[in-house]
Amino acid sequence: MSKKKARKTALRRRNRAERPNSPAGEYAQEILGALNRADAPLSADELAVRLEIRKRERREFDAALAELARAGEVVENRAGALLVARRIALVAGRIEGHPDGHGFLVPDEGGPSVFLPAPEMREVMHGDRAAVRVSGRDQRGRPLGAMVEVLERARRRIVGRLHNEHGVLFLVPEDRRIAHDVLVPPAEAGRAKVGQVVTVELIAQPSRHAQPIGRVAEVLGHHADPGMEIEIAVRKFDLPHEFSKRAQAQAQATPDSVREEEFKGRKDLRELAFVTIDGETARDFDDAVFCRPEGKNFRLWVAIADVSHYVRHDDALDLEARERGTSVYFPRRVIPMLPEKLSNGICSLNPKVERLAMVCEMAVTPRGEVAGYEFYPAVFRSSARLTYTQVWESLSKKNAPPHVRDLYDVFRVLLEARSRRGAIDFETVETRMLFDPKGKIERIVAEPRNDAHRLIEECMLAANVCAGNFLAEHAHPALYRVHDVPSSEKVTALREFLAELGLTLPGGEIPRPRDYAQLLEKIKQRPDFALLQTILLRSLKQAVYSPNNAGHFGLAFLAYVHFTSPIRRYPDLLVHRAIKAVLARRRYEGVDWEALGKHCSETERRADDASRDVEMWLKCYYMRDLVGGAFSGTITGVVPFGLFVTLDDYFVDGLVHISELGRDYFQYDAVHHTLFGERTGKRFRLADRMTVKLVRVDLDQRKIDLVPA
Repeated sequence: MSKKKARKTALRRRNRAERPNSPAGEYAQEILGALNRADAPLSADELAVRLEIRKRERREFDAALAELARAGEVVENRAGALLVARRIALVAGRIEGHPDGHGFLVPDEGGPSVFLPAPEMREVMHGDRAAVRVSGRDQRGRPLGAMVEVLERARRRIVGRLHNEHGVLFLVPEDRRIAHDVLVPPAEAGRAKVGQVVTVELIAQPSRHAQPIGRVAEVLGHHADPGMEIEIAVRKFDLPHEFSKRAQAQAQATPDSVREEEFKGRKDLRELAFVTIDGETARDFDDAVFCRPEGKNFRLWVAIADVSHYVRHDDALDLEARERGTSVYFPRRVIPMLPEKLSNGICSLNPKVERLAMVCEMAVTPRGEVAGYEFYPAVFRSSARLTYTQVWESLSKKNAPPHVRDLYDVFRVLLEARSRRGAIDFETVETRMLFDPKGKIERIVAEPRNDAHRLIEECMLAANVCAGNFLAEHAHPALYRVHDVPSSEKVTALREFLAELGLTLPGGEIPRPRDYAQLLEKIKQRPDFALLQTILLRSLKQAVYSPNNAGHFGLAFLAYVHFTSPIRRYPDLLVHRAIKAVLARRRYEGVDWEALGKHCSETERRADDASRDVEMWLKCYYMRDLVGGAFSGTITGVVPFGLFVTLDDYFVDGLVHISELGRDYFQYDAVHHTLFGERTGKRFRLADRMTVKLVRVDLDQRKIDLVPA
């Protein structure tokens, strides 16, 4: 073997070891290395000659090049030659559109987003991946980008309303982050009529000089049809909502009841009086609980539906559940992660029937500490399906049955331990929409939280912590629910704000959860408590799923996973499989934990965005009849362009644009969350009270416009 070939073989071997999961596999380093060593851009053929790519290797080499191009590491210039993106200061990332026409590129490798003016957005849409060249800074000091290449298209179908202008048919997307209208040739309109809501399949993507073109793929109906807001959201946020034929067939083949042969290898807990406690409208029951005193201690059982018994790794149902990531909850409709036969049937812990479960059995001390725990598969039977209202009423009237009183006793010691641990407990208001028979909102009401809700919450937290500790102790990979420490920038800004009010957040550069909790307790009786709590909350990071256990800051846990809802959350299903693998003294293989953590975090955000979009549409529809009315409310958001005000008794947010605040120059103070008038001295601050008038409702843009009354 020649020295050159030996070096090449060694390089490939090292490359396989160092970058086994890289987009271009074993050729990645060779391609990038050759392009970096070259004095000038190279064509694909020139590159293949330099790397001595043989004819039988060419297909794999070309595939590697394509993967590197999709990843944004290599770009092709107009002459067809290849360049390394970093050498020409290119940044690859995902496009985020804005309703005003401009957009941002969120870099794959982190760092500040790159601002893209409207002309640079002509050939891309929200969600696409692209490479841009940073060409300076805009007036606000943000990195300013120029489009170089579209790397990957995100959208094939777009939902919107069909319009006709001067004989030209076009679709206006419901997703306002897509600023392009989609042209629809008459031959591609099918049976769709002007004004209807349709989805179009793109047959030509946008370019710098041409609009996108599409054909009508689906007619949904008229904009005001009942339930249309949900149909739109499903397509607007690309929510998977139809199960594949293979998944449906697998679900249909699943038995309706537990068979006796499935009891083998499981503890029989059918003699214990387990109960489920959920909301009145719940239909899928993930968890059941039972507790009894043992001397001064408690023994607590948390039984969780054994979904992993029915949904196996990489089978049809698993692939569907993985893609969805989570169930999506809308008012009056749910898009489940699993077919109804499982989610409301064999996997749901319905009363009076045998069910398979994964159980966490815990010994809890009088101080609320878990002295020991054990995981095992079991068969059990729920004795009753209880609601939060029933349980709280029986506890309040002191006529709760003994097994419910025992649960309440263990809850109280767990709650005391939570307080001692220093977990952060924010006071939030949940709301519920009440509908008339035609599906129109009658009113929006506050959903009170009581100790029955907290009882279940503490039991689930205890089981989740045990599951996290169990997997961490056995060094088995899993998806942890990670809530990282707040950033130093956010902490500094928070302390500056608090200092002006004579308050301090202790804890040094990185405060502890206990520091937040103590401050919350200290300010509870202050009249500006709502303001302070909101600002404390906004200083924290968002929780995500990750295989890297960084702990849960808000709950003050060193290791925390989601174990208790495998019917509706995919990470919980993965945790069940990992626990079963440890119990069987093996490893749960074939999982890219890093990629799955990112995917599950994204599907969680997607579900939240879709639910919020539908709720906002319904609220706008509800408020249309109240235009012209005056309302009192609270400022819940201060931004450079105005104030967001939440209306009392309606729990609806509207915008008071800065131009409506008076004839003045208003300066935005991000640290103090205020808008301040230079001439008048008027100051509008987060959590201030305000009386406003409702002047306009825009259903299409989900916007409610207010002016000071």
